Amino acid sequence: MLKLWNTATRSLGEFTSIVPGKVGMYTCGPTVYWDATIGNMRTYLMEDLLQRTLEIDGNTVKRVMNITDVGHLTDDADSGEDKMEKAAAREGKSASEIAETYTKRFLEDAAKLNIKIPRPPELCKATDHIPEQIALVKELETGGFTYQTSDGIYFDTSKFPAYGSLSGQKLEDKEEGARVEVNREKRNKSDFALWKFSPKGSKRQMEWESPWGIGFPGWHIECSAMARTYLGQPFDIHCGGIDHIPVHHENEIAQSEAAYGAKLAHFWMHVEFLLVDGQKMSKSLGNGYTIADLAAKGFDPLAFRMFCLGAQYRQKQNFTWEALQAAQNALTRLRNIVRLWDSPTLVDGALESEFLAAINDDLNSPKALAVVWKLVDSPLTTDIKAATLLAMDRVLGLSLNEVVAHPVEVPDDIQLLARERDEARAAKDWETSDKLRVELEAKGWNIEDTKDGQKLSPKV
Repeated sequence: MLKLWNTATRSLGEFTSIVPGKVGMYTCGPTVYWDATIGNMRTYLMEDLLQRTLEIDGNTVKRVMNITDVGHLTDDADSGEDKMEKAAAREGKSASEIAETYTKRFLEDAAKLNIKIPRPPELCKATDHIPEQIALVKELETGGFTYQTSDGIYFDTSKFPAYGSLSGQKLEDKEEGARVEVNREKRNKSDFALWKFSPKGSKRQMEWESPWGIGFPGWHIECSAMARTYLGQPFDIHCGGIDHIPVHHENEIAQSEAAYGAKLAHFWMHVEFLLVDGQKMSKSLGNGYTIADLAAKGFDPLAFRMFCLGAQYRQKQNFTWEALQAAQNALTRLRNIVRLWDSPTLVDGALESEFLAAINDDLNSPKALAVVWKLVDSPLTTDIKAATLLAMDRVLGLSLNEVVAHPVEVPDDIQLLARERDEARAAKDWETSDKLRVELEAKGWNIEDTKDGQKLSPKV
């Protein structure tokens, strides 16, 4: 049984679904105006780990993920430019072209990390669900939760007594710390836009007719509308990054529960920040690395997955290039070991149970990885090790099925270079040795010097 920390109750509890054996899961997806950072990808990877854990526990998971291609303003609240419109101006493209480009790149990055992403319609775009969002705003208007200003339709948070329950903040606390420009037409600083009017005298690329005039939806309304469309309300679990708690998820809860009089989700799972060299990611620091940045430095994307599994999702994790190299070394070592194992036969039940106990303990991935290395070092026969490891990798997602019991055939030209390097090392000709290592790496091969001699392995 999975035990999971529930942000809503601030406690660790047994996860149970509304319908036994079936889980409805909503994960906040990317705003496709720019490449996703490795911080974003850590969140999606940990949500993938949750899905895999639920599935190995015998559940069928219906996962919904939104693609935000309209309505997300630059301060993450209700002021500034629309991120999509700003990106379109930056790159001299249409907003739809921007969305298509960065959605494609996000999906490519997710595939490289072996992250399961739902397919349409469960992978749903905000711009494809404008009628559903308008319908939700109308429900709120009918219930007396809205008011109109010169720039849009707003949700009145004072009409929703539970506002702030997810973050633990009181309404007055949120007012003092609200990170929005002063809008004197708003009744409360924590009020948020449901529908924004297009500025007078200008035409946006993305705008629609509505009962209130031409405009576009607010960022928060899309998730509420699409979650209800595909999962109903309430559903089992809502996921996202920890930065979503005080604004985006608080607002989702308010508008969904005010409109329909039912809880939005029973469980809330949030992933902590990924730091870089001990600091938050920011454009000013230039540390918002992407998967492409890692690849440009010669790192396997799955080494980043291995790195992320080294910390539990509720812990801040500190990214450094040295830590990523250590993860890549560990993954390479694991691959090299399992290549020589026999074909998988029977799973060792004791070690599999130990692994499942770890991962079901609030997704304790570091403890689960420790069980993997315990398996590697165990006296079990390699056919049983192989079967047990592949069972574990259904959760870890390291694509070990591609290497287990697949010995590598080293081409003749690579063997020749390795022999020449071995001879250079024996002659203490370190310059030639180093040149040959660089040549081998350029041809796609890693070479490791051990007490038993050189070991070759392909870059995967």
